[in-house]
Amino acid sequence: MEKAIPGLNEDGLSASQRIDAKIASFDDWRGRTLARIRAIIHEADPEVVETVKWGRVPVFEHDGILTTAETYKTAVKMTFAKGASLEDPSGLFNSSLEGNTRRAIDFHEGDVIDETALKALIRAAVALNSSTRAAKRRTGGE
Repeated sequence: MEKAIPGLNEDGLSASQRIDAKIASFDDWRGRTLARIRAIIHEADPEVVETVKWGRVPVFEHDGILTTAETYKTAVKMTFAKGASLEDPSGLFNSSLEGNTRRAIDFHEGDVIDETALKALIRAAVALNSSTRAAKRRTGGE
């Protein structure tokens, strides 16, 4: 039996390569939007780790999941795992507002991304994840 290589999926591609392929699979605004969101995430947090979960969903992590980036016919959706705990002074969250944990931003064709506000939200998510992880370490939970 062949051993799996750490960091590679069963198809032999890294998470970053799988996200590259997903972006390339779109020949419309969704691919461009997903690529821009990905770049903004990396600009906001150069230490972010890309993964792919649930078979096909790009996930961006730093001390836990920060956000996912899903593509639909009429939207590219960024779902922040702990979005309900984040301040959103710019009002970026426009989807999944009723839950107790997650919040999302749906980007539609023609939308202009407020990059400054989105970077601030990503940095806040990193800070929340990092503080939660540090607290777990102090109490022996990790």
